[in-house]
Order: sequence, then C-alpha cells, then structure tokens
Amino acid sequence: MSSSSLIAQAPTDEEDDYMSMTIAEPAAPKQKETYTQRRIRKAREAELRSRQPSKAELAALSSQNITAALSTSLPQTSKGFQMLSKLGYKPGSTLGAEGNPHARIEPLGVAVKEDRGGIGLDTERKRKFREEAEGEMERERAEEGGYRERVAKEREDRRTEGLVRGAMGVLEGFEGETDEESPAVGEYRGATEEEDFTTNSGPLKKKRRPTRQINFLWRGLVRQREEKERERRMRYDLLQSLSRNTNYEDPEEDAHDRQALGKEEEEIDEEDLELEEFNALEPAERLRRLVEYLREKYHYCFWCKFRYPDETMEGCPGMAEDDHD
Repeated sequence: MSSSSLIAQAPTDEEDDYMSMTIAEPAAPKQKETYTQRRIRKAREAELRSRQPSKAELAALSSQNITAALSTSLPQTSKGFQMLSKLGYKPGSTLGAEGNPHARIEPLGVAVKEDRGGIGLDTERKRKFREEAEGEMERERAEEGGYRERVAKEREDRRTEGLVRGAMGVLEGFEGETDEESPAVGEYRGATEEEDFTTNSGPLKKKRRPTRQINFLWRGLVRQREEKERERRMRYDLLQSLSRNTNYEDPEEDAHDRQALGKEEEEIDEEDLELEEFNALEPAERLRRLVEYLREKYHYCFWCKFRYPDETMEGCPGMAEDDHD
C-alpha cells in the first residue's frame, strides 16, 4: 500500500466527529406582524417616549450619574491629566513632595448638597437626633428598671402578707391558751358555735367572744373568718329559702339563719379604727410588731418556731429574719 493512500486515510483535525455533532433545532418560522399588532406596538413606544419621568425617577437618575462620574478616574485625554503629567505626575502616585506620609492617592470625596440648608445644619440635626435617641434609651432603661423594682416589691409584699397571717395564727393560739374567762376559746381554733361545753349544771352552748375584745394584732384574722362564714351562711340559707314555706318556723334556726332569711335585721359592725390603723401599715411593719409582741409576751421566736423558757431567749440569733439565715 502506498504512502499516499495512508495519508489519505489518516483522520485530520478538520474532519468533524459525527459522535459529537450537535444538531440545532430548526428555527421557528418568523411570523409576520399583523397590522393590529404593529399599531399597538407603535402606540406603546410612542407612549413611552412621551412619558415624563417623575421627580423621584429624575432624582434617582441624577444620583446614579453623579456616582458614576465620581467613581471614574480622570481620563488621560483630559487637559487636567495632561497638565499633571507635564509636572511629573504618574498614575497611581501621590501629589506633592516625595516621601510625604500624608499625601493623598485618591482625590477628596465630593458631597453634593441637595437642600437649601446652611453649612453645618446637617451636623446640628444629627446632634439633636442623637440626643433624642439617647434620651429615649435612658427613659426605656428607667421604665424597665422601675417595672422590675415594682414587680419585685409586689412579690415581696405578697410573701410578707403570708408571713403576717402566719404570725397572727401563732398569736391566736397563744391568746386562746391564756384566755380563762371566755369558754369560747375553741371557736378561734376552728370549732363551731354549736359545740357544747359540759358543766355541773348540764350542757352549755358556747358563746362567742365579742370581736372588740380580741387583740387587734390578730383581730383581722377573726374578721376575715367571720366574713367568710357570713357569706357561706347567706348562700346556704338563700338556697334553702327557695324550697321552704315562708310561714314555716324551724326550731333549729339561730340568729344568723333568721338574718339571712330577712326575718331579723343584721347587726352592722361599727368602725374599728384601731384595726384599720393597723391594717394601713406596710406589711413589713405589721410583721415586725407581731414578731416583737410574740417575743416580749410569750418568749416565742417566729423565725426559730420555738418558745423559749425565759425572756433572755438564749440561743435565738435575733429578731430579724436575716439573722436566722
């Protein structure tokens, strides 16, 4: 086989590889624009050409042009660049004496003033805005701190009120134990008024001690208990009266029942100025008086929960709650 035939059979770079050929999609035939479509297109183009841009669009376009002009370096074909080149300036170098550390490579920035305010007006506005923002932040911090303090005080007052009720209950127990005149001591420990006491002459119904004779330090506890009992009786008797004949006389009715049914007028409690004055005090002050009274009269420490044999109360850390931590 001759060499000319081998050369003819050898593939060349100019030949296309049919495996990697890409067949282009046939172009869609261009549709001819109708008269109506052409008329609509021309009307739309004429409308866009005649449309006047708004002030916002003009301001945005002007700002873009200024930004583009300032971000473009001085062209070498300008007279200014040619004058600087004759004086020895080269692109990328600084102006002025050589070795000056403060020499500028870039020119000063241009701040375009778009309003009619005088020089320094923007600085004054910024200062006022900054002062107002700082004042608002200080008010928010003060309000937040005041809110936290108020919530903490309310929480502490609720805890102290609970301690006051506990101290009243302790004092009620001591006052009941030392009361020898009235047989109604058990009532203030949860007994009812129908409880009987046995004496030499037979069973004797317990009489309730007048509230005014109770120590005002724990008199409020009795007042609350009486109010709850009165409300309970009124609700019960009201339900009973709906299904009871009004002419029926119940031999087991007491004064409270007759008052609830409207057969007798209820005794109105007089104003207790001593109790009102005590309740007007702060919870911490009321608790302090109760604790002090328990220590002085009964040698009992409310925080130790212990009654000491004498007034020295040896072993008690002190009268305050913090002393018992």
